[in-house]
Amino acid sequence: MRFHLLILTVFLYVIQGVAQNKQLLYGLQEVPQNLLINPGAKVTFKKHYGIPFLSQFHINGGSSGVTVFDIFGESNVDINTRIRNKIFDLENTDFFTATQQLNILDFGWKSKQDIYFSAGIYEELDFIAYFPKDLAILAFEGNRDYLGYNFNFNDVSVTADLLTVYHFGANKKISDKLTVGGRFKIYNSLFNVRSVNNSGTFTTSVVEGTNNIYEHNFNDIDVVVNTSGLIAYEDFEGSVVSKTASRAILSGNFGFGVDLGGTYDITEKLSASASILDLGAIFHTKDVENYSATGSYKLDGIELLFPPLDVNELTFDYYTDLDEEIQREIVRDTTAASYTQLRPTKLNGALTYSFGRPLGSGVCDCLNMDGSVTTNQSVGIQVYTIFRPRRPQMAVTAFYYRKLFRFLAAKATITADSYSYNNVGLAAVADIGKFNFYIAADNLLEYGNLAKANSISLQLGFNIKIDN
Repeated sequence: MRFHLLILTVFLYVIQGVAQNKQLLYGLQEVPQNLLINPGAKVTFKKHYGIPFLSQFHINGGSSGVTVFDIFGESNVDINTRIRNKIFDLENTDFFTATQQLNILDFGWKSKQDIYFSAGIYEELDFIAYFPKDLAILAFEGNRDYLGYNFNFNDVSVTADLLTVYHFGANKKISDKLTVGGRFKIYNSLFNVRSVNNSGTFTTSVVEGTNNIYEHNFNDIDVVVNTSGLIAYEDFEGSVVSKTASRAILSGNFGFGVDLGGTYDITEKLSASASILDLGAIFHTKDVENYSATGSYKLDGIELLFPPLDVNELTFDYYTDLDEEIQREIVRDTTAASYTQLRPTKLNGALTYSFGRPLGSGVCDCLNMDGSVTTNQSVGIQVYTIFRPRRPQMAVTAFYYRKLFRFLAAKATITADSYSYNNVGLAAVADIGKFNFYIAADNLLEYGNLAKANSISLQLGFNIKIDN
């Protein structure tokens, strides 16, 4: 029991300390990496060079229905009771996510045709697992009190992906009102684990008037786990780090995608922007290993209740015959068949109203050295959607931007999403000479006790930015 609690503790801390929404960075035009969220954002600087491995570090994620504090916080309630209560509180639509991004290279320049080109390489880890409620109840409670209940294998839904992304984008101001942009991406997958769209049920029933009281039915089982890249490490002798580094450059599992975006000035003070990111797919053809179990089976020979009966009551030969019979009816197979994985496409959209002192002329010109804003304040609303295996995850953000000093700007946000309705965030960006630095963090209200937070986000970066 202690081992299981240790695993649960580590898991909850990992997923809460590390959703891909970057509402603090979106629209923050002083930051060059804003182009990675909206390739059609306004650009006024001439060049930028991201400091290698430091131009963007992003870690974000959480759980939609449980926190570390719910399980391990101070309470008069027994920990097993708290775990049981949470199992029944959560739904199979609740999820755990973790996303991490690291820019390896990032740079951009404006051409003679006033097209801003940008390119680079970044690494991304993306994980989501939905809570398998039925199987969690079966594992924790057993089936003794659930006669006639269908435990559904559809609750199993998980994906994990580690990849390197090579990208090249172009941004162009079409008119005084419209700026558009696009980005082409090549995905290089280091490893992928995917198990979605599973089906089948397990049911225990009482059959009256027979010698065998209980009947256990596995009905229409169809469970598939796709993996790629993992078997590359089997029987591997050598440095795992060097092996991973070489696979990060060239793994053999590639894909392609695009980002599209634009910004339109409706009036002098009101503007709209939108982007669609990672519209693409990865084709897994190398180091692929897929596991499947399909079929139906009815067992009515023993009272097979969980926790298991004393194995000494049954003979070894019986279990051997039973295992062979189950394998004949529920076929388990391992294949190397290629498969295609769609990327989790993301949508962003925002309305921004600018106000305050006008920048770019007169005494206020000192506040607009990079020319990225026209006034010193703005407010607005942003919407975000990411398409996940079970259903889309959405967020709505209200924000306030302020140019504080010649070298410093800040953005404050409050977000309602799948994790909470009061996620308060703050971002700051400083331009000191040609040096550009930014830092952004979410869920600031929970920093007094991170164990109570459903999600945590942090991003920061260092760039060299040339305005003329």
